[in-house]
Amino acid sequence: MSTTAGCSLSTELGTRFSTVRQRTISICEPLTAEDMMVQSTPEASPLKWHLAHTAWFFESFVLREFLPGYRPFNADFVWLFNSYYESFAKFPEKRLRSSFSRPPLEEVLRYREYVDKNVDTLLARNPEAEALIRIELGLNHEEQHQELMLTDILHAFFTNPLRPAYRQSTENYLSGAGPAMNHMSLSFEGLPGGLREVGQTGEGFAFDNEAPRHKVWMEPYRLAKRLVTCGEYAAFMEDGGYRRPEFWLSAGWVAVQNSGWRAPLYWSSEAGDWSVFTLRGEQPLARMKSAPVSNVSYFEADAYARWAGYRLPTEFEWEAAAEGRPVEGNLYESGRLLPAPTELNKNENSTKYYGDCWQWTASAYLGYPGFRPLGGSLGEYNGKFMSGNMVLKGGSCVTPASHVRASYRNFFAPETRWQFSGIRLAS
Repeated sequence: MSTTAGCSLSTELGTRFSTVRQRTISICEPLTAEDMMVQSTPEASPLKWHLAHTAWFFESFVLREFLPGYRPFNADFVWLFNSYYESFAKFPEKRLRSSFSRPPLEEVLRYREYVDKNVDTLLARNPEAEALIRIELGLNHEEQHQELMLTDILHAFFTNPLRPAYRQSTENYLSGAGPAMNHMSLSFEGLPGGLREVGQTGEGFAFDNEAPRHKVWMEPYRLAKRLVTCGEYAAFMEDGGYRRPEFWLSAGWVAVQNSGWRAPLYWSSEAGDWSVFTLRGEQPLARMKSAPVSNVSYFEADAYARWAGYRLPTEFEWEAAAEGRPVEGNLYESGRLLPAPTELNKNENSTKYYGDCWQWTASAYLGYPGFRPLGGSLGEYNGKFMSGNMVLKGGSCVTPASHVRASYRNFFAPETRWQFSGIRLAS
């Protein structure tokens, strides 16, 4: 790499670094320090921890290795804000993160500023290519945590008896939705199948779990042009969907029985009529009927598909259909922060692949043929979770547009419901 090219890459990456780091802070602006200490489920983390951990990532995997003379901000932070990198340092149990009253928020913010200043220093020195690769990885890591911050605060506010709104206004975000609004009919796009290549294309950033690119065979198939709506899912509930074991996988039926599921996670019916809790507060289901249903588990998605007479797509079917199409949709940049009513996408001739909700697929999260994790502790980033999880595709209303692509493989356990996860049908 020439010096001029290296400087150009450093400058471009420095701009992206500043943008991503500032977005994390802006997500916290509506919140109090007390809000940022809540951990309402063991799956989630306090927002103060997210702020510290995303700084820890750059300090641990970039600055300590590539900035000569770098001194860690606090020797205890090396292990305190580690997440799951067993080969790097010890770390506290995840469920205890809400007990970290110290360090105070002010010190965590100083930690971020310290790390930012040192990354800027590193970039100004035209660092080696591996340092730039690590910084890009750190930015994608932080974008993942930006999503998690919003999903975690949604769960925290839902469990709060006051049910506060993260953002107050719903004006222009549920435009046109109402009890009399007719849903767009569900139509499908026919796709040819055949021998297709899937996985990272080699253009732009990709995680190790997206590689290597390889060939898969698919029979001809059809994908729904939009996601299943709240109104359509309500019909499944009204038809006894949660009481009829014939639609459920065995483990899913056990989850229904043990957890008492009778609706998606954030649906309530205390006053008789269903409402849906969102980052913009409690919304009557009547206003949400044409918006994609969200916060359902893989088990619920699969059961609905069976009830409707369809199935979930495989990750390869979804990826082959979406590859080469622009990343457009209701993503973080829209500002909605909740799934958008279907009527805001009136063109039935185009398939809406990205945004609103991550879409469960029928594919288990496993390594591709020839998969090799990254070297060192970073090899624990994705590969160690290739057991017991299912793949999701397409991004959600809280996913930054720069973060998602056709080959991206999100993954969660099949009982997970606190994510913005929804349903696309296939046949």
